[in-house]
Amino acid sequence: MNEDPAGFVGVDLGIVNIATTSTGYRAAGRGLNRHRKRQLDLRKKLQAKGTKSAKRLLKKRNRRERRHAANVNHIISKTIVTTAERTGHGIALEDLGGIRDRVRLRKDQRTQLHSWSFHQLGRFIAYKARRAGVPLVHVDPAYTSQECSDCHHIDRKNRVGQATFACRACGTVLNADDNSSHNIARKGEAVWTAGRESRVPAPVQALRRRRPRDSQPRPTSKPAPSGLRWEIRKTGRGSGCQVECGEM
Repeated sequence: MNEDPAGFVGVDLGIVNIATTSTGYRAAGRGLNRHRKRQLDLRKKLQAKGTKSAKRLLKKRNRRERRHAANVNHIISKTIVTTAERTGHGIALEDLGGIRDRVRLRKDQRTQLHSWSFHQLGRFIAYKARRAGVPLVHVDPAYTSQECSDCHHIDRKNRVGQATFACRACGTVLNADDNSSHNIARKGEAVWTAGRESRVPAPVQALRRRRPRDSQPRPTSKPAPSGLRWEIRKTGRGSGCQVECGEM
C-alpha cells in the first residue's frame, strides 16, 4: 500500500478478552479459558498416573490443544486484518517483548498467561496484514492501560478494576480494554507519521561548481587532421588511371 492509511486499528491483547480493537471487535476468552482449564485438569491426572499409555495420551492432548489455540489465533487475526483492509486502515499492535514479565495478574491467571501464545497471534496478524497489503506498526505499550483516551491524563488509579477504566481528571468511564485499544491506535498513528517523515529524502546539494562563463572549455579530442587533396590522372591508353594524394 503506497498511500497513507485512513487511520489505525488499535489491538489490545489480554487474558479475559484475548483481543480488543478500537473498532469494537472483542474476542472474548471465557469459552477458551474454560476449555483450557479442562485440559489442564486432565493433564494433571495423566501426569499423576505416569504410565506409558498416560504419557502417550498426554502428548496427544498437548498436540490437540496447540492446534486448537492456533485455530483460534487464525480466526482472530483474520477478523482484525479483514476489518482493517475493508476500511483502509492500518493496524497498531503492542510490542509483545517481555509481556510475561511486564503483566501482573492474579495467581489463577498466571497459567493462562504463560500457556497462551500471544506471540503466535502477533505473528498471524503480521503475516496476514503483509499479505493483504495492510500497514502494521508496533507501539510501546507503556501506560496504555493508565492513560485516558479522551483527555490523555495518566494515573495508575484510573484503572479501577480489571474491566473498568475511570479517569480521575475528566470523569470518562470506559471498558478498560476499549480504552487501551484507543490509546494503541493513537500511538500507531504517531509511529506511522514519524516513520513517514524519516523516509522523506533530504535536499541534495550540488557537488559540482559552476564553471566561469569566460573560461574556455577543455579540448575533448585531438585536433582533426589537415585536409587532403586527391587527384586522379590518366596513365595512358585504356581506362587505367593513377591516384595521388597530397596536402592541401
